[in-house]
Amino acid sequence: MSTRQLHLNVNANALGRAPGGWRLRDDPLGFVDIAEWEKLGRTAERGLLDAVFLAETHGFAQQDFTRPWNALDPFVVLTAIARATTHVGLVATVSSTYRHPYHIARLASSLDLVSGGRAAINVVTTQSTRAGAQFGLDAHPDRDARYGRADEAISVIKALWQSWDPDALVGDQDSGELTDLARVREVEHTGEHLRLRTWYQVPRSPQGHPVVLQAGASPQGIDLAAKYADAVFCAEHSLQQGRDFARRVRSRARDVYGRDPDEVLILPGLWPVLGSTEAEARERRDLLASLSTDDTDALASLAAQLGLPVDSLRPDRQPPWDLIDSPDWKPSSHGFATSVLQTARNENLTVRDLLERHIAGGGHRMVVGTPEQVADEIEAFFTAGAADGFNLNHDFYPDGLDLIVDQLVPELQRRGIFRREYESTTLRGHLGLRIPTSSSR
Repeated sequence: MSTRQLHLNVNANALGRAPGGWRLRDDPLGFVDIAEWEKLGRTAERGLLDAVFLAETHGFAQQDFTRPWNALDPFVVLTAIARATTHVGLVATVSSTYRHPYHIARLASSLDLVSGGRAAINVVTTQSTRAGAQFGLDAHPDRDARYGRADEAISVIKALWQSWDPDALVGDQDSGELTDLARVREVEHTGEHLRLRTWYQVPRSPQGHPVVLQAGASPQGIDLAAKYADAVFCAEHSLQQGRDFARRVRSRARDVYGRDPDEVLILPGLWPVLGSTEAEARERRDLLASLSTDDTDALASLAAQLGLPVDSLRPDRQPPWDLIDSPDWKPSSHGFATSVLQTARNENLTVRDLLERHIAGGGHRMVVGTPEQVADEIEAFFTAGAADGFNLNHDFYPDGLDLIVDQLVPELQRRGIFRREYESTTLRGHLGLRIPTSSSR
């Protein structure tokens, strides 16, 4: 039996997590330069990482332009990375609320074929209440409606992907048979949120079809992940939180949906800030924090992520527990907010402590230290079953990703928990997932 291996993605949004990190780059505008993204992909592949992961943002506001943002569509960026690499996986975040499932399916299948079977989608329901106006709606749909549509959307996407059998694309020049039509099926769906009837125009890839990730830790999000996801992207700030979350997702996958719980991977976000000594790492963190030019914007960002009025957050006080414990508290991202606030309760953190830990509300757990210290944290979560791997947030590009690849990865390899070479050319192969059959839903 093969030894369980750690999975590592780079969460590469805007070329780095730290809001002010762009001020340290040689090219501060590199986030709109496709050549920089191609270089990032090659660096991730040099580090033998499982995938490059890109988020997607809807509902932009004026303050979002004060720091680098995801200006380019994730599928465009990942297609360029696919052409510049040969092994690293490619994860595009998609909104099931604001994209039609046929559109999602075709984009992902196209990336999957272009890359030789390295594509994945991360399905989200979109947090921002401003997103409705972006798409001509009077209001952003409520959580139940968004998750109801997401359930139908993923079902339709997988049905489209699985409507092609292996070897249905024949291309027999002697007989003149291009497609074995007996191996391709029409897809029809009629539900509360979606209707569709069509033949799907994209055949299967070497990994069968793209991997499905899901991000969300509300009860609806956990149910959706248990039902469909190959991997779950989450925010966990303690080992116990991670173990509890993994248990909840996997037990529901097994008990409600009859799935093999070992085929649902748990991938929390993690933000390593690295230095050759702990003091050097802390100096790096302090420098990055000092480069965030607007403390008011940082507080507003944290308030939005916690689902609280900005004037309720006092830097030298704890979060307003009376508002949080109220039945009216409805954060945009339930998983992020509850994870952060549980840590704040357990450690008696002030709002200022939260801001310092997360640098303008970045949200994922920050670990500041040497490669050995960060590896200790990763190994502890991994061996305890609280994570199968991590979406790593590098602070700024290229320096932060180089430190991960050149210092953290070798330390994890030395401990025997991370690969020393790619053993597959597909993302499913990297993640240890089976190729799906054409008939499964």
